[in-house]
Amino acid sequence: MRISVIGSGGWGTALAILLDKKGHNVTLWSWCKAESDVLLSEKENKAYLPGITLPDSIAFTWDLEKAVTWAELVVTVLPSHRLRAYAKEMKPYIGDRVIVNCTKGLEPESLKTMSCCIEEEIPGARVVVLSGPSHAEEVARFIPTTVVAASCDMALAEFVQDIFMFDSFRVYTNSDVLGVEIGGALKNVIALCAGMVDGLSYGDNTKAALMTRGLSEITRLGVALGAKKETFNGLTGIGDLIVTCTSMHSRNRRAGILLGQGKSLDETLSEIKMVTEGITSCSAAYELAKKMNVDMPIVNEAYAVLYENKNPRTAVLDLMMRGKKEEF
Repeated sequence: MRISVIGSGGWGTALAILLDKKGHNVTLWSWCKAESDVLLSEKENKAYLPGITLPDSIAFTWDLEKAVTWAELVVTVLPSHRLRAYAKEMKPYIGDRVIVNCTKGLEPESLKTMSCCIEEEIPGARVVVLSGPSHAEEVARFIPTTVVAASCDMALAEFVQDIFMFDSFRVYTNSDVLGVEIGGALKNVIALCAGMVDGLSYGDNTKAALMTRGLSEITRLGVALGAKKETFNGLTGIGDLIVTCTSMHSRNRRAGILLGQGKSLDETLSEIKMVTEGITSCSAAYELAKKMNVDMPIVNEAYAVLYENKNPRTAVLDLMMRGKKEEF
């Protein structure tokens, strides 16, 4: 199949390598000609996926119209704050092509999921969400990974499942698109907090508590919005949470470590040099929790650290000293 991957960051590059390995004809789109030319000449994405050789069989372009019209399937792997704008640009060319969205996050202005943003800009779009515990650095090296293809149309989900399924990349299907996207977006917020725990030199007990209570918060919000509770016990809930909170591949965790060590938000972003989706998603989750009247104390404290200059150590203490309650 002819597949265009829209977005040449680490995850987009890894998916292009995976799809090429499976035998598809792959084009990798970059946002500017200079970046596309470097990938073509150097056969390596040194900025986002160093040490991985790009196969000669992958084509490169910066022409969005060319990438979309050539393809039979379009895979979007873009920063959450840019996805809507690029969906609008793709609208004249997309036709009835299936869009596989791999961007995780919530739009801060509208508080909407990424698939909603695409569907608003491209009415009638056939969107499948691909999500789960999947570091680009490992997928590109064909380390066994398992993800979920989610769509309200199960035939579409199974179609995408067949396209991506590989001996190192197992794909399950799920009809709960909302739950899959909420889990994928909010785990980044908890991963920021997990990094702060490390930056503060707290221990395994603290991180275990944070991840467990963080999952409870994600589930509460997801269910309030209409998602299925069981989705958060799966790959796109607890699975993605585990991998993002515990690995140094996670830029959200790395950002949290710097914040825990006392760096400012600006200093942290300058040092990470990559999009850190948890920061944007934290603001959206905070506003959604207020809108839905859902109790999310960890998200509230993360928001205070990020946007109100609260000391992370004070935030942890305030969480620990909250009023007594039952676990469930």
